[in-house]
Amino acid sequence: MIGKLFVALTAFCCLIIVVLVAAILGDIAYFGWERLSLQFLIAAPQQGMAEGGIFPAIFGTFFLVLLMTIAVIPLGVMTAIYLHEYAPKKSAMVRWIRLAIENLAGVPAIVFGLFGLGFFIEFVGRGMDRIFLNDQLTFGQPAIIWAAMTLALLTLPTVVVATEEALRAIPASHREVAYSLGATRLQMVRRVVLPQSIGGILTGGILAISRGAGEVAPILFTGAAYFLPYLPKKLNDQFMELGYHIYVLATQSPDVEKTKPILYSTVFVLLALTFMLNFTAIWVRSRIRRKLRMAK
Repeated sequence: MIGKLFVALTAFCCLIIVVLVAAILGDIAYFGWERLSLQFLIAAPQQGMAEGGIFPAIFGTFFLVLLMTIAVIPLGVMTAIYLHEYAPKKSAMVRWIRLAIENLAGVPAIVFGLFGLGFFIEFVGRGMDRIFLNDQLTFGQPAIIWAAMTLALLTLPTVVVATEEALRAIPASHREVAYSLGATRLQMVRRVVLPQSIGGILTGGILAISRGAGEVAPILFTGAAYFLPYLPKKLNDQFMELGYHIYVLATQSPDVEKTKPILYSTVFVLLALTFMLNFTAIWVRSRIRRKLRMAK
């Protein structure tokens, strides 16, 4: 009796979550569909975003997430491999690294934005300008590359934890067989561990994309701009981003009712872009898993 009650209670909680998500998505789709059009998606903004479209924001969001993914996945995967496959199990350094990763996961997003401003822009960027460009202001300013690096730090714990869980799920006997056949540790990691853990690695990447695409606070100080009717062509260019655009529309608009259709349509596009990136990553993960099963 208690078991059935618990099952019913958990199912009811799941139903509530599904209903809430459906209500939110339905509300956004209902009000966002009014302004949504092909011109709105492919046109550049005009008159301070009162007219035109949001294509620069769509492109900036996609480019930002792509740069973030390129930076965070190799770093997170290599960190997880070192911690699980190479580092001594009882090492104090390993404990400190794990503690740092856990603390990093709990740091507020706005702190990452301030860190990105101080470290990437003021220290790294200004240092590059002084050393390589004769103190000409080029990299020591807000730019899409620094925003992407800041988001990579924000999502790094997600990738590390997901990869470690995938590595932990591989039986130790598989490693022992590889060693018994004469494989080195590097060969064992490349040929045995990584192919079996690719699903978990890509799952961490999917979670990182989901979080990075919707974050606004880390890019406030590191590169995002509200009105830029052109696309970022260089890594040191500023950029428009859908999340930041939504934030400004919701908090700084003098006429909320007039901007509400644009606001809802932009939210709708951001959700659609996030879902598209997630579905693409899920599709890639399923393809890789299928190929690995066929190879076996």
